[in-house]
Amino acid sequence: MGTVVGTPGYAAPEQMHGHVFPASDLYSLAVTCIRLLTGCLLEERNGDWNDKLFDPMQMQWVWRRQNVSVSNELGKVLDKMLLFPIGERYQSASEVLKALNPPPVPPPKIAVPQPTQPKIQVPLSQISFPQSPQIKFLSQSFTENLGNGVKLDMVYIPAGTFTMGAPSTEKDSGDYERPQHRVTIKAFLMGKYPVTQAQWKAVANLPKVNLDLNSDPSRFKGANRPVEQVSWYDAVEFCDRLSRHTGKTYRLPSEAEWEYACRAGTTTPFYFGETITPELANYNGNYTYGLGAKGKYRQETTPVGSFPSNAFGLYDLHGNVYEWCADHWHSNYQSAPNDATIWLTSDERSNRLLRGGSWYSYPRYCRSASRSYYVVAGDGADVIGFRVVCLAAWTL
Repeated sequence: MGTVVGTPGYAAPEQMHGHVFPASDLYSLAVTCIRLLTGCLLEERNGDWNDKLFDPMQMQWVWRRQNVSVSNELGKVLDKMLLFPIGERYQSASEVLKALNPPPVPPPKIAVPQPTQPKIQVPLSQISFPQSPQIKFLSQSFTENLGNGVKLDMVYIPAGTFTMGAPSTEKDSGDYERPQHRVTIKAFLMGKYPVTQAQWKAVANLPKVNLDLNSDPSRFKGANRPVEQVSWYDAVEFCDRLSRHTGKTYRLPSEAEWEYACRAGTTTPFYFGETITPELANYNGNYTYGLGAKGKYRQETTPVGSFPSNAFGLYDLHGNVYEWCADHWHSNYQSAPNDATIWLTSDERSNRLLRGGSWYSYPRYCRSASRSYYVVAGDGADVIGFRVVCLAAWTL
């Protein structure tokens, strides 16, 4: 009890908290590689550790600043091995080997040159978003007044049945998103946006239920930006305080509710179609998905509502910040509930589930079906926020 196995400066963050996975070893391997490539080892000075490759203020590896000579392809592989949360890393050594040894490019065919087809850029104004004549939500939505001009918009999500998870044909999907299964959801309300810093501050100033809350925890400051660096327990305390204050029942969404609300009747990887661009969401625009083009990598959160909504009128479900769900993490959907039940394990210490991707994420992790988790529910990060659901208020 209390013993941690691992070398400081090399062991993965989750390992220093007593949790170890195959991806933890891959993290340590990548650290070893970048220290060998740069020659920058961890140094102890007067009892303090000095590390030129890691920025503790940003909680990020900055080994590229050493101007080491390394191919861009290898650099990307090492960067992904060092990602946090753990779900964004390679999950096995075979995945790393595949990334290091991509299929060879066939030699060019000798042929008469043909004119290349120009890439079609579709103006955002011409993109149509799916609508359903059966969906009637605006009249049953409402706004919660949190005081001092701060409001919380809640959007009505109608009852329905959908196919949860990703088909095996979906690009960059994994077995942890399968088997696909039909899920029936009762009507509920969900926050129009991730909880903002203004909303967080208003509720953090309400009387304590179980935990103390930092009224200004976020790294990227802005009243209308999503709150981040909040733990799963912090988010639950927010819901408890809001419930007591309003007399309604607020909580984190179940994973099934989250995906149902995100998809809003769609079956494509994203609620706006088969691909994603930085004009549609906030993620790492240096990387692409499908036929999408590269674009701006903002390297920070953006104000909520900066990008198009889905058919339910919800914003920022792809990128910006990961969102806590109420469920524990399960490695696949075997024996998953066929309704909106919060799916828990017998161990309260099990990993808590995240959805939606973040400003830091590759586009594949922003898909509607993509799932991730955070090893320590009591910790937060600048890529993690949340949104709330309300169960019965719409019937009042």
